[in-house]
Amino acid sequence: MNDVSTVLVERDGPVTIVRINRLERRNAVDGPTAALLADAFRDFEADADASVAVLTGVGGYFCAGADLKGVSEGRGNRVQSYGDGPMGPSRMLLGKPVIAAVEGFAVAGGFELALACDVLIASTEARFADTHARVGIVPGWGLSQRLPRLIGIGRAKELSFTGNFIGAEQAERWGLVNHVVEPGELLPFCQGLATDMLSCEPRTLRGYKRMIDEGFAGSFGDGMRMESRRSREHLRGVTPESVAARRAGIQARGREQQREPR
Repeated sequence: MNDVSTVLVERDGPVTIVRINRLERRNAVDGPTAALLADAFRDFEADADASVAVLTGVGGYFCAGADLKGVSEGRGNRVQSYGDGPMGPSRMLLGKPVIAAVEGFAVAGGFELALACDVLIASTEARFADTHARVGIVPGWGLSQRLPRLIGIGRAKELSFTGNFIGAEQAERWGLVNHVVEPGELLPFCQGLATDMLSCEPRTLRGYKRMIDEGFAGSFGDGMRMESRRSREHLRGVTPESVAARRAGIQARGREQQREPR
């Protein structure tokens, strides 16, 4: 890892760990950091040997959003540059799964980065807030659309219209995060979840993610028709031999695990 960079990328086999590294700003993202994040995920997407990514921050913080302090101090960041910038919503719609490992603050743009991931796991110290309206801006990385679809429109409006924080346990009750774990267990838990994902057939996993994302963005009827079409297309390439091979692997894995589901 390059300890000078504001984005650290580490490979653990087929798992890529991306860390925002601006502890002095609680991992708030400035323009150069946004560009580095975009580069990191672009490289992850292009790397045939990388299958799952974990996005997190250093020093007990996830991300305090865009570096508005830098903007207010006139240090070269322009608020307007963030809306269509390198971390805009389309840049995080990847073909491979991304897990958000959230510890500490996930605020405004940092909240949006977490929501852009496929699965959110929080430590007991995680805190979430949408403070866009409090500082007189509106989101541009997907929060206004993703959050209501995830937790319901009433709860999303409460968060966005007040800027109030919620903790990890409330976030789990509302369906914002999948699991809450102790801080020291956060990254190992996410790596374990990534390993579970790696047990899936890679091409099928990517296709399944694409089906869910595209269907979620449209109507239920359109999504059902899309699934039927994609299923027929996919099954043309499935052979009895491939099913038998995968079935044997699933049975062997089940015998090895002998544990409760996550």
